[in-house]
Amino acid sequence: MTKRGLPLEGIKVLDLSRVLAGPWCSQNLADLGADIIKVERPETGDDTRAWGPPYLKDAQGNDTSEAAYYLSANRNKRSIAIDIASEEGSNLVRELAKSCDILVENFKVGGLKKYGLDYDSIKEINPRLIYCSITGFGQTGPMAKEPGYDFIIQGMGGLMSITGERDDLPGGGPQKAGVAVTDLMTGMYATIGILGALQERNKSGLGQHIDVALLDCHIAMLANQNLNYMTSGVAPKRAGNAHQNVVPYQVFASSDGHLIVAVGNDRQFAAYSKAIGRPDLAENPDYTTNSSRLQNRKELIAILELIMRTDTRDNWLEKLKAAGVPCGPINTIDQVFEMPQVKARNIWKTIEHPIAGVAPTTANPINYSATPIQYRMAPPLLGEHTEEILREFNLDDQYKLNQ
Repeated sequence: MTKRGLPLEGIKVLDLSRVLAGPWCSQNLADLGADIIKVERPETGDDTRAWGPPYLKDAQGNDTSEAAYYLSANRNKRSIAIDIASEEGSNLVRELAKSCDILVENFKVGGLKKYGLDYDSIKEINPRLIYCSITGFGQTGPMAKEPGYDFIIQGMGGLMSITGERDDLPGGGPQKAGVAVTDLMTGMYATIGILGALQERNKSGLGQHIDVALLDCHIAMLANQNLNYMTSGVAPKRAGNAHQNVVPYQVFASSDGHLIVAVGNDRQFAAYSKAIGRPDLAENPDYTTNSSRLQNRKELIAILELIMRTDTRDNWLEKLKAAGVPCGPINTIDQVFEMPQVKARNIWKTIEHPIAGVAPTTANPINYSATPIQYRMAPPLLGEHTEEILREFNLDDQYKLNQ
C-alpha cells in the first residue's frame, strides 16, 4: 500500500501573525501537515509569550518562559526571529516569501506596505502565493484602518447583546464569551479561505489575496440570531441560559446543582413531561407545540422550575437520559478532562518540549482515517529554528541574524 502523507505536506506557510486569530489559522494548517515558519520580533516575539501566568512548568515544577496562552495556538511550527522593520529583515522575509505557498499576516491595513511586504509587492516576486490578511474591519470601509480586538468586536458586533442574563433579572446585562470566540472563528474562516484558494490554485496556477475581518466573521457566526432579526425586524435580546426559539431549552436548578435540558421537538417534550411526572403538560394546548410553548414560556418555565428543584441533578440526568431527553451537566474544565468520553477520545495530548520535557496540548478535533493529525513539535521557543530555516532556504551565508 502506498504511504499517504498529511493533507498539506509540502506546503510552506510564512506566518507573520501574532496573538490568536492568525496563529489559530496557521496552527490549523500546521496540524494538516503544512510547514509553518513563524516570523517573530527578536527578544520579545509573539505578544502572547508574555501573557501569563500560568506558564509551562519544567520537570522540577518551576515556571518556564512559555505562557500557557502562547502554547494554545502555536504547536507544529518553527520560529525564526526577524526584525522586519530593518532593511535586512524585510529583505529576508521577501526572500522567504519567494519559496512559500501561503503568507498569513494580521497587521493593520497598509502596515506592511512601508516594508515592501504588502500583497501587491509580494505577488510581483511570487504570483503563486496565497496571501491572507486578517484585520479587525477588513481592507475597505470607513473603519478599515482601525485596530480590532476580540472583546470590542464581541460588543460592537452584537454578541454581547444576546449573551448574559435577561436585563430584568438579577445579574442581567451584557456578557462576553468565556474565550475569544471572534478571534477563534476568524482563524477558522481564514483557514477555510486558504484551503479554498489552494484548491483554486491547482487549476489556475495563481495565488490571490484573502481579506478576512474579525467584524465580518463575528457577524456571520451569529447565524440564526441574524435571521431572527432579518425576518422579523425585531432585534433579539439576552435570554440568559434559555434558547431564543425553543422551549424548554435552558439551564434548570435542581435540589443540589444545575443541569441543562435541551428539548428540541414536541416528541421530546412529551417524553420530558412524562419523565418529570407531569404528562398532562404535553397534552395542554398551551404547551403541545413549540410555537405554543414559546408564546407561553413564562407560565411553563415557572411550573418546570418548581418541579426540577424537587430532585438532585444526577437523578434528573439519569431519568431524562433514560427517557431519551437531551440533557447534560455543567462541568468545570477540570471535570471535562475527567470525563470517560474525553479520555476515550484522547483529547489531552503531550508533546516533547526542549525546556519543560513535555508540554500539554489539546487534540485537533479532525480525525482522518488514513492520514491522522500528528503532534510533531511543541510550540517553538523564540527564534529556535532561525539557523535551521536560513540553511534550508540557502540564506545562511547572506543573512547573519542577531537574536
